[in-house]
Formats: sequence, structure tokens, C-alpha cells
Amino acid sequence: MKKAKFIGISLVALSSVLLLAACGGKKSTTSSTASSSSSSNHSVALVTDIGGVDDRSFNQSAWEGLQEWGKKHDIKRGTGGYDYIQSDDATQYTTNVSGAVQNGFKTIFGIGYLLQPAIKEAAAQNPNVQFVIIDETIDADNVVSATFKDNEAAYLAGIAAAETTKTNKVGFIGGEEGVVIDRFQAGFEQGVADTAKKLGKTITVDSQYAASFGDPAKGKALAASMYQDGADIIFHASGGTGAGVFQEAKAINSQLNEADLDSKKVWVIGVDSDQADQGKYTTKDGKDDNFTLASTLKGVGAAVEDISTRALEGKFPGGEHLEYGLKDGGVDITDGYLSDDAKSAIKEAKQEIIDGKIEVPETPSK
Repeated sequence: MKKAKFIGISLVALSSVLLLAACGGKKSTTSSTASSSSSSNHSVALVTDIGGVDDRSFNQSAWEGLQEWGKKHDIKRGTGGYDYIQSDDATQYTTNVSGAVQNGFKTIFGIGYLLQPAIKEAAAQNPNVQFVIIDETIDADNVVSATFKDNEAAYLAGIAAAETTKTNKVGFIGGEEGVVIDRFQAGFEQGVADTAKKLGKTITVDSQYAASFGDPAKGKALAASMYQDGADIIFHASGGTGAGVFQEAKAINSQLNEADLDSKKVWVIGVDSDQADQGKYTTKDGKDDNFTLASTLKGVGAAVEDISTRALEGKFPGGEHLEYGLKDGGVDITDGYLSDDAKSAIKEAKQEIIDGKIEVPETPSK
């Protein structure tokens, strides 16, 4: 595999409120309502991880990026154009990737590291098809590997949590354990620790895993336990499981009156895309409010659009590892409802990371 390249991409589209919650019913095959074949000489398909294109997170970001690509190049949705194949269960990965090949898509994305085995197998069997694996690497001439420095964005989330917490207890909820979510946990915990030291505080982090990216009920239960134990902020990196974290925070905050918010309000830090829309709620006495403190941003959609455009132009970077980090705009964090002190601390840390003065770990300390 060629040496990793750092590619600058725009996260502007990812900072807007997500509007695709009604993208359609969940499928394990390409949409039956897709438009007729495009006249384009190139076609692109996404094979999602579980959670689907309406997860308001990782998969949805990828689908938004592909839709934007189709719009810019006047390519229609459907076989011969662009589409997605949704995985409702991990057992469908191989079948869904094979289905994309059989439907003639020329560039096929595996959205998430869990699809690595399926993409690797399909790439070996179909050397003339272009494949992309997100959040993992595959050493093959017809595969592009795209990874993100999630630990850097998570470090900024740790600063946000440490600057905001009033209980000095915060939580982290991951989906499935592995090297990718390790980066989120490691960055967050280090950001909290470094900031706590500067503030002269002791702040504890409760880190737990749901063992799934598609289990909102488990996310809600974990969040309930953390909030009951005194945590007032939870950063989740759990895909669709995170919906349950938001549900629990909403349930708690909706029982508070406006006068109680300063001392009893709980917060969520979103992941991958701006999840501010999920934090909207109304207090018990009728005040409209929001509990999404901030969201880390991950340019999955921008990466999908970038690689799809290169493929369309005959410049598919097969065999390369593209790495998207803070320095090149591949990851970031929203301002959300952060205090001026928190925003200032994040701005300073961001520059120090870019300058190499702060090295953010990729694995949690034991």
C-alpha cells in the first residue's frame, strides 16, 4: 500500500443540521424506488454498516456525501448511477457487497471498519472493480483505504466536557470495541485529563461499551446508569446506539423546570456529524432548550464525495491510504453551546495539535 496521504476536505456541509431522518425504510438491498439508470459512465454504491443512512451519524454522513456527488455531476440515483445497500445485520455484509458488484457498480464503498473482511474478499475476487474501505486499511491495488484521526476530535470533546462539567464526572459510550473506537475513547479521556490538570480539578471518566452500533435501548440504559451515578455529560461514539443516549438525556431534562437547568441539566456530545437537532427539547415549564453540548465532526461524506469524483475522472487512487485529520480539516468540533472559556481552550489546543505540540494517543491508557 502506498504511504498515507493527508487530504484537505471541507466539513462545512457536516456542520449543518441533518435533514435525512426520513430517507426511507431500512433495506438490505438497493432501493426498489431508485430512479432509472443514469447516462453517466460511472456508478457508485455504498454498503452501510448497521444503523443505516438515517442514523444521523456515520452512515448518514456517507450517504449525504454521495447524494451531493450525484447532484454535482447530474448523476441519478439507481443502478448505473448511485445508491446504497443497507446492512441490518453483520451477517449481510458479504452478501451486500456481492450484490453491489452484481449490480454493476464500478466503485463500491464499505462504510465502517466492520466491512473490511467483506471488501477485502470482494476486491480479491473482482480486480476490475474499485473498492473503498472507510476506517480500515486493505493492501490491494483496487482498494482505497480512508481513515480519520478521530482521536484528535475526541480530544477536543474532552476539553469541552472538562470545561463544562459541574459534577466533575463525565461519561463515554462506545459502540463496539476496536481500534477505531479506541481512538475516540483515548482522545476523549486524554482531553479531559489534560484540561482537568490545567483547571486544578479531578474529573473522572466512566467509559463503557454497548457492544453494538445499532442498539438504542442499550445506549439508553448505559446513559441512564451514568447520569444516575453523577455524570452530567456523555460523549458517545456509538452510531445508531447513540439515539438511546439522546433519548435518556431528553427524558431527564424534560422533567426539569427552567430554574433547575443551571444545576441539574445533563448534556450529550454528539459524534461524526452535527447532532444539535437531536438535542432539542422543552422543559417541564415550557422553555425550548437544547442539550447537545457540541458534536465532533468526521468528514465521511466529504471523503466519499472526494473519492467518488476522482473515480469519475479516471483518477481513482487505488492502493493508497488517505488519512484525514485536524490539520487538513478532516475532523473538527462544533461550537454548540460551549462557553467562551471552552471555545478558547479548544482553539488553543487545536493549534497545538496541528503544530505537533500535543500528541493525542490512539489507544486508551490501561
